[in-house]
Formats: sequence, structure tokens, C-alpha cells
Amino acid sequence: MKEIIGFDEIASFIRKLRRDSSVRIAFTNGCFDILHRGHVEYLEKAKTYADYLVVGLNSDASVNRLKGEGRPYIGQDDRAFILSRLESVDIVCIFEQDTPLELIKRVQPDYLIKGGDYAVEEIVGREIVEARGGSVLTIPLVPGRSTTGILNKIQS
Repeated sequence: MKEIIGFDEIASFIRKLRRDSSVRIAFTNGCFDILHRGHVEYLEKAKTYADYLVVGLNSDASVNRLKGEGRPYIGQDDRAFILSRLESVDIVCIFEQDTPLELIKRVQPDYLIKGGDYAVEEIVGREIVEARGGSVLTIPLVPGRSTTGILNKIQS
């Protein structure tokens, strides 16, 4: 199953998945502007924790607020399409907010996963996931693979 689900539909979609009580859902999020090997390896590792990997994707407006003028380079519909075609990604949901908190409340994942550049205590939504018995964890970044590195190379 590969799905791009709207923000307003994600809660009911997840409820249908959870009809099978053994289903485990992992959640991660990001801008994924200029998708690269580091992103792909990260998503592959995140998928190993669950039956379904849900990726919360920052909307264009959200990326612009977070990353600055001129970003994103790739529009949200194209970023969602590309992500949804990765073997490790099952569901993509675009969110407008600057943090994924509202989306995490709707998904109620068993695993909340971020990159190793985050401390677990700083991860948005940690309290929600832990309160329902879920786990919050980080995955080490792939050395030398980053959007910033790509942009610096292009600009030089």
C-alpha cells in the first residue's frame, strides 16, 4: 500500500489500519526538500520498526517559514509523490503547521522517530507517544549526506 492521505483524513485512515490490533505504526516527519541518500537510508531504517511507516511532510508554506525565502526547491506535491514511491514509505501526509504535533495526535504512532541530530527529550510529540506506551527514538544521520551539503556544493 502506498498512499498520500490528506490531513483531515489521516485519523480515520489510521483507525482502519488499526482494526488489526497487531499493526505497528512508525511516524517520522520532515521537509525532504532535495531528497538524497541520507533521507532514503534514514527512512529505510525507520521502516524496520513497524508494519507501516507514516511520513509527515511539511507543506510548502511550512518549509518556507522554517527554512527561509526561496525554499522549498521542490513543491509539496512532487515531494509527496517521490516519498510515496519509496519502498520504505507507506503513507505520506502533508501538514501545514510548523511542527508535526497535530499530525502526531491524529496518527498516534507506536514509534516516533527522528534523526540523530535531535535529542529524544526535544522531539515534538514525545509525550503523546510515550503516554500511550509507544517509543521515541533517533536514528543516526548518514555522514556526509545532507541537504545543506548539497546546497553548499551547488552554490560553490
